[in-house]
Amino acid sequence: MAVEIIMPKMGMGMEEGTVVEWLKQKGDPVKKGESVVSISSDKIEKELEAPEEGVLIDIEADVDDVVPIGHALGYIGAPGEEVSTESAAVPEAEAKKEVPVAAAPQPEPSLEPVSTDEPRLRVSPAARRLAKIANVDLATVTGTGPMGRITKADVAEAQAHVQKAQEPVADAKPAQEAVSAPTAAPSSGKTKKVTGMRKVISERMFTSLQQTAQLTLQTTVDVTELIAFQKKAREAYQINDEVRLTITDFIAKAVINALLEHKSMNSLYEGDTITTFDEVHLGVAVALDEGLVVPVVEHADKKSLSAISREIRKASKAARGNELNQLKLSGSTFTITSLGTSGVGFFTPVINPPEVGILGVGTISQQPVYFGDELKKRSMMPLSLTFDHRAIDGAPAAAFLATVKANLETPFKLVL
Repeated sequence: MAVEIIMPKMGMGMEEGTVVEWLKQKGDPVKKGESVVSISSDKIEKELEAPEEGVLIDIEADVDDVVPIGHALGYIGAPGEEVSTESAAVPEAEAKKEVPVAAAPQPEPSLEPVSTDEPRLRVSPAARRLAKIANVDLATVTGTGPMGRITKADVAEAQAHVQKAQEPVADAKPAQEAVSAPTAAPSSGKTKKVTGMRKVISERMFTSLQQTAQLTLQTTVDVTELIAFQKKAREAYQINDEVRLTITDFIAKAVINALLEHKSMNSLYEGDTITTFDEVHLGVAVALDEGLVVPVVEHADKKSLSAISREIRKASKAARGNELNQLKLSGSTFTITSLGTSGVGFFTPVINPPEVGILGVGTISQQPVYFGDELKKRSMMPLSLTFDHRAIDGAPAAAFLATVKANLETPFKLVL
């Protein structure tokens, strides 16, 4: 009996996932545990393994299709076996899982009588969306997908035929005028479709810049005393694999304390409401080869410096070890991002909506600083605060940044 490849739940807030790439094609033999299809949620991209050995006998979701969790992406069975998606049973273990499933689309009311003898059209979600946008009648489209399924490419081809038929016939032109202009030589560059995590990031960042009023303030912090204090703290503290007391840990603690003092920065702007929080859920951006994720340290305001250090280090290891399903990647009220290890100074971080602020940390450099008439070499660190001007004005944002700076320049206060 055919076995379903199910869209899994990869996070607490996940309700649907996107098909990134099929690693096997219909008719290909597969072994149990072999990667079959790559999928992604808002934060995670992973490969699904075959639940049983057999043949990939059907593909229900095309690339870029958005599928509710618990629904079938495809089927594995015996060679030559056919499956009816309407009657296929969900495996018992899957049926017992409580997974949120998007409601099935309701048919639009029609005044015309409907014949129950007509076969139901098999249409991918992406094809249905395109047909609606392009005003293409799906009943006129011939499906080329598995079991006659109408794909997005089928709808696009039907749309092209309609447009071509509607084009006016151009008058004949002299031969010399009909010669097309020379085209540029084909480029040797490689073209790659934007999918998975990169697509999610691009959409979120574009939306952030389009729907918020972002402004960036910058300042420089003298972290000479902080670096000395951090070294002494590391020597005094019993170092282990979970706690290292890095500069990032001290920055996180300085930001948390500042958010408790300037609560307007610890807010979310959603719709036409601003929600301000007493507790701090701090997002700490982690760069990966394929993109960026933001693990969240929940209730960070109630944690000690060592506890914060432990959580940040654990989250970074899990993210870089592709164990994102073990992390909480949503629910932050403020975010820190750093390009310090890349040698970047000031930059303009983009807000992670619906948050109203994000702090960018640049690389520490040695600079000459005047103390009265005396010039000394000091370790200086650039900070860039981007805030949503819809929710916060410049003066309170500047006051918050000044408090972060003061906290970092008096590091002993961070452990009191």
